Amino acid sequence: MDQLIGSGKPAAGDVVKDSDTARFKTDVIDASMQVPVIVDFWAPWCGPCKQLGPVIEKAVQEAKGAVRLVKINVDENQELAAQMRVQSIPAVYAFFQGRPVDGFVGAQPESQLKQFVARLAKIGGDALGPSPVDEAVEQAEAALAAGDHGAASAIFSEVLEHDPGNAKAIAGLLRCLLAMNDLAAAKEFLEGLEPEILKDPAVASAKAQFELAEQGQKSAGKLPELQARIAANPKDFQARYELAEAQFAAGQKEEAIDHLLEIVRIDRAWNDQAARLQLVKFFEAMGPTDPLTLSGRRRLSSILFS
Repeated sequence: MDQLIGSGKPAAGDVVKDSDTARFKTDVIDASMQVPVIVDFWAPWCGPCKQLGPVIEKAVQEAKGAVRLVKINVDENQELAAQMRVQSIPAVYAFFQGRPVDGFVGAQPESQLKQFVARLAKIGGDALGPSPVDEAVEQAEAALAAGDHGAASAIFSEVLEHDPGNAKAIAGLLRCLLAMNDLAAAKEFLEGLEPEILKDPAVASAKAQFELAEQGQKSAGKLPELQARIAANPKDFQARYELAEAQFAAGQKEEAIDHLLEIVRIDRAWNDQAARLQLVKFFEAMGPTDPLTLSGRRRLSSILFS
């Protein structure tokens, strides 16, 4: 799998490089047949060039090989600059598959530069198909869906060695740990994540699954007791709530949703709307397209707005 993830990806030193007239065809035209190549025409005396250079280099580095940057000193390559009709600097051209596809003149805000690089990365990705990392993530997700949690975990871990911020791999590895009921490892993994990555929908969903599994584990041994309490008193909302936690963690998601909806139907304000808030967490954990999420949301809306 190292070979799979590493194949076709430029080495770190090739992502940003200086070039000249003699190497332009190799570094730009030929290279752009694989990935989009940005060409930055600059000069040492140019103030805006000094502002633009570090920012566009950072944006290209963050693209992790999906885009390359070639820097051309116009003072040392005047003929090439003339051929490219560079009249003022910084001048930036983007090439893909041997042809110029985009560009701009003058310094740009970092936000616009990031959008420029992201747009080029998408053009390249759409034309060339999924990257090796994306293919590895798909392979891992297929293994997870098939119940091969060990293989899925190994592939997700390998992806994260190559791309530590890959949200799909982070969420996938967390789901693997939950599937293997290793809550301690899942908790340690979550605690090591940066706060920003937790905002990603896939990671947030996996985090919600962990929290529900942790809650359900506390109630799992009390299932007969909780069911007996509800049978004796259908309005024992605390018992219903805990039973829903335990059932959701055990995979009995439809039954868990039913119990929480029953609480909302009878007393939506119970315990500061705890049942409704727990339902929202259920929906987040299952994902927005899960059939139980869709039907559960409809039933909840019907109760709340009836």
